[in-house]
Amino acid sequence: MSTDEQDHHPGEPELSGDPMEMAPHYYGGQAVIEGVMMRGADRWAVAVRRPAGDLWLECHHTSTLPQRKPWLKWPMIRGCYALVDSLAIGMKALGISGNQALEEDEEELGGAGMAATMVLAGAIFIGVFIFLPSAGTKGIDALIGNVMGDGVWFHIVESVIRIAIFLAYLWSLSLAADIRRVFEYHGAEHKTIAAWEHGEVLEPENVDKYSTLHVRCGTNFLILVMLIAIVVYTVGGLLVPPPEDISWWGAVIYHVLLRVILLPVVAGLAYEQLRLGAAKGGNLVVRAATKPGLWLQLITTKQPDRDQIEVAIRAFEAVVPPEHRTGRVSTTLDTPVTVAHDSLDVSLESAQVSVAPPPPDEASDVDVD
Repeated sequence: MSTDEQDHHPGEPELSGDPMEMAPHYYGGQAVIEGVMMRGADRWAVAVRRPAGDLWLECHHTSTLPQRKPWLKWPMIRGCYALVDSLAIGMKALGISGNQALEEDEEELGGAGMAATMVLAGAIFIGVFIFLPSAGTKGIDALIGNVMGDGVWFHIVESVIRIAIFLAYLWSLSLAADIRRVFEYHGAEHKTIAAWEHGEVLEPENVDKYSTLHVRCGTNFLILVMLIAIVVYTVGGLLVPPPEDISWWGAVIYHVLLRVILLPVVAGLAYEQLRLGAAKGGNLVVRAATKPGLWLQLITTKQPDRDQIEVAIRAFEAVVPPEHRTGRVSTTLDTPVTVAHDSLDVSLESAQVSVAPPPPDEASDVDVD
């Protein structure tokens, strides 16, 4: 990783004695619809390829809540907070990309639509990845004579079914053309971050040399959640078993509720393992623990084209502090860029940049003297 990231710069919070906080900043991101969201130390940005071929870019501050509430940085708690915060930013970025990637005659998705989407996504997650494995395991147990009960084998079999459903879900998603495009942008995101961490100038040709796989990917987090859940749910189920003589469907509901309650524990442990992987990437044990996530990225990342890499570079450029960009960003990209009217200021090299006017309903609220 480039050593120029190690210096503290204006706008970043002061660091504590936590070795991970004192390390160089680890950039992250997310693929969205026809675009990429990148997250820096104190801001996040999303760049989207619009139907006309130009780029839309907007940049916003990240939350300062952890600096104002130090307990949010405590081990385990920080993982739960990071998950919620990442989901919130991710949904905002998806909403922005979805609206900007639309054709002119398509209707934009408003705030209520995004909220409904989040609720539906949460219900599907609980139904598919928590309820279905529990109910399926109980069904299998009934067929073989109720030999598993609610013991260790029930939790192990249920976890295997959960992982199988998860892998089948991702594989089936990868077959859809639109999702494959998202996976290509996912690869562009990883390549861009890897090129920066190796000290490259962010020209598309330099970025394209790097792998689409990255150790800090959110896919790694998901597979860690699945693996850690085996231990947490087994221990939790044995320590707090369902009441005796409960019906099979009552046991299923009991296990579902217990797993939802324990989900923050699973997420916290997975986050700590991901941090360890970033800080101790050379350790053989840590490297072995990150292998399943890298294998899974063979499904969730695909090789991007030059245009997709350009989008990722622009999103990344918007979150890197100006003093760190000198000599490190592209001077050959020339696609016109439109910056949102409510975006933070961004400085881009080699681009025709314009600022979008506010929507008519916002412009009408501005008093003109």
